[in-house]
Amino acid sequence: MKEEYEPLLKKAKCLKRWDEAPELSGSIEFIKCCCEHGVLPSIAHTRATYSDVHAANEAGMTHATHFYNAMPVVYKNREFKEAGTVESIFAEENMTVEMIADGIHVPPVMLRMIYQIKGVERTALVTDSLACAATHGDAAFDPRVIVEDGVCKLADRSALAGSVATMDRLIRTCVQQAGIPLEDACRMASETPAKIMGVYDRKGSLEAGKDADLMMFDKDLQLTYVMQMGHVVTDKL
Repeated sequence: MKEEYEPLLKKAKCLKRWDEAPELSGSIEFIKCCCEHGVLPSIAHTRATYSDVHAANEAGMTHATHFYNAMPVVYKNREFKEAGTVESIFAEENMTVEMIADGIHVPPVMLRMIYQIKGVERTALVTDSLACAATHGDAAFDPRVIVEDGVCKLADRSALAGSVATMDRLIRTCVQQAGIPLEDACRMASETPAKIMGVYDRKGSLEAGKDADLMMFDKDLQLTYVMQMGHVVTDKL
């Protein structure tokens, strides 16, 4: 309901993005309201059809959250095939996507396919990591989840619950498993997300006057040090 979300959009200046399923009632009005207040509406946790995605895109929804996850692919409607949410997003040329490139949420061959179709300028990397990523996989903070096989799962193993990957792992996966050029993998971790979120004036590239947030790798793409706002971080690696 507009009377519920519009006050948040007006008052919460820290709100930069809002995930939403465009097949829900009132979605188009919500998307337009987000755009009016400078908030990026992003498609997520959805079963949207092509008509839903197309209408949402025309209203201003131009981004897809953790692409391929929590959204259906092509399906059969009786004897006919219908485009799922994934194919519908591929079909909207201006839509950007983000992928959890841990090699588990999205297999390497699909990471490469997304990169080939959407390109480096419309594909961003996202960790989607839970808090246990900072504790080397200790999921004791929440009994509903377990960490196993390099990913966070629901305790009953019925579904993935989130990632435990850090950005350096995503870059390694893209380069070493998906065959994506290192330069493009780095751009998808920096320049592209900065442009999507509208902060490229201070993030996303090495330029004078921008925030000096850097990751340094060795020849095997193992992280050697991190710089945050121009200061080397030594106590968090």
